[in-house]
Amino acid sequence: MNTQTKNSLLLLLCSFIWGTAFVAQSAGSGMGAYSFLAGRSWLAVLVLIPTVLVFDAIRRKNGTDAKPKTAAEKKKLLAAGFVCGTLLFAASAAQQIGITINPSTAKAGFLTAMYVVLVPVFGLFLGRKGSAQLWVSMVVAVLGLYLLCMKNGFGSIESSDWLLLSCAVLFSFQIIAVDHFSPQVDGVRLSLAEFLVVSVESTAAALLFEAPSAAQFAENALPILYCGIMSSGVAYTLQILGQRDLNPAIASLIMCLESVFSALGGWMLLHQNLSAREVFGCVLIFAAVVLAQLPLEMLRRVKKAS
Repeated sequence: MNTQTKNSLLLLLCSFIWGTAFVAQSAGSGMGAYSFLAGRSWLAVLVLIPTVLVFDAIRRKNGTDAKPKTAAEKKKLLAAGFVCGTLLFAASAAQQIGITINPSTAKAGFLTAMYVVLVPVFGLFLGRKGSAQLWVSMVVAVLGLYLLCMKNGFGSIESSDWLLLSCAVLFSFQIIAVDHFSPQVDGVRLSLAEFLVVSVESTAAALLFEAPSAAQFAENALPILYCGIMSSGVAYTLQILGQRDLNPAIASLIMCLESVFSALGGWMLLHQNLSAREVFGCVLIFAAVVLAQLPLEMLRRVKKAS
């Protein structure tokens, strides 16, 4: 098996884990959203600590070292972890609260996937060029959102839909922040710092706004374990390994399948059904996500060169 195929399969598994994590989040929607987020985030920290040590050992064998050495490097890592972690906390909290209000995994998965379209749109404000492809993606996505969320016309969008859309916006900011900081700091350490910030902030929110108890965590242990270990810990590692030496456009397309797995997981495991209108809305949103990532300009250049 060649490297491209192997890495593609790793990312496919990553997408499957992230998609089915929506099922776990829906199953854990009986407890407070902040408490659930705190539980899964502390587990992620426990998984990522040995992950950092393993990556350090691999790098030492290759004669490299990613540890921050100077005070300036450590300060940059802390700043990156705080900014990216706070955005990740806000996005994840909005997502979990939205799922708590409406436990539809299909809707949560597809609305969250809107970040793939929103990232290049927000990039316009940072001086990055837009394209006809981008605007067509946005039009298709908005039409899909209308069919999925506005069952009774304009103004009928539910509170959970607004939360999930805000989640997509916040994830867009988080991705842009990671894109800014990742060339400056070690990626695995940034992930650990992110989840440490999410753990602390979600714990504080749970203690302020909820009444977490050991009984709640015991009752929802399986969803928390799956989200914390598999979604936040294992899937992140798979993403790091899978994106190595793989075309970024291909990687993004594979990871877009997360939304498909979320819908299939809700249908198969939670027996959730969607109307034909909602299914068509999901299809349009997924098409917009895929279109936004297709390397059309690159294909044109290759065609001209040939």
